[in-house]
Amino acid sequence: MTKFIDLTLSGISDGAIYAAVALALVLIWRATRIVNFAQGAMLMITTFIASAVINSSGSYWLGFAVALGSGLVLGALVERVFIRPVESAPPLNAVILTLGLYTLLVAVAGMVWGNQPRGFPPAFSLRGYQVGGTTLLFTPNDTFIVLVVIAVAIGLAALFRLTPLGLQMRAAAFAPEIARLLGVRVARMFTVGWALAAMAGALAGVLVAPSVFLGPNSFDPVLISGFVAAVLGGLDSPPGAVIGGVALGVALSYVSGYAGSSLVPLAALVILVAVLMLRPGGLFAASAERRV
Repeated sequence: MTKFIDLTLSGISDGAIYAAVALALVLIWRATRIVNFAQGAMLMITTFIASAVINSSGSYWLGFAVALGSGLVLGALVERVFIRPVESAPPLNAVILTLGLYTLLVAVAGMVWGNQPRGFPPAFSLRGYQVGGTTLLFTPNDTFIVLVVIAVAIGLAALFRLTPLGLQMRAAAFAPEIARLLGVRVARMFTVGWALAAMAGALAGVLVAPSVFLGPNSFDPVLISGFVAAVLGGLDSPPGAVIGGVALGVALSYVSGYAGSSLVPLAALVILVAVLMLRPGGLFAASAERRV
């Protein structure tokens, strides 16, 4: 029973990380209808920046804030410099471009910071909670991760449903020509969408770095799991991304604990294929008719 509880709590913690990455993917999809395969490399860059700030200043929270700010700037720059020139081209062009951008950013990180993985400090203690003489595999830092991801998901859902900015972003994504006729600055909405998504990705990078160490390719498995979580929950649903991330984290934790860690990638693939076959839009897919 203790093992089951530990695996469940560990899965919730890992799932919150997957959810944060899934939220970044969902944000870009909702704002621009593009799947950003460079998301892992972008959050890696912002995490390296945060690490440099923490090492030089000694302040975790300053590095945390700088990571979010650099994510906003990086997302806006990527949209303006790389994505906007192919905005009117077929969507596949932008997807291929994000794959090239991934390669570029990984190479740049290797040249600037090196390829040797390094540690990254957590926000809070990594010592598990003590319950009745038993140490649980769930720490104050895990609690912080879960609460932050839930707060971000609620904030994004409120942004898209309750604010003029969110409604304009949805209109620009689903009907850009009509949105332009109604006075929406579509190009600006795309930039805002990429900036917010990169900030969510930067948050995910800072949260997961203490667990995976920091290196140019350290976040690739996290990106894959985040993508599966986004598909599982539905690419149009921020709450679905969180639920999908947590569900995926718990499922993979059970597989690792009871069947072996070598089967985790296969389990993630099976879950992805099953969702695409049975419910391609995700478990929380929006209805076909949308109000923008």
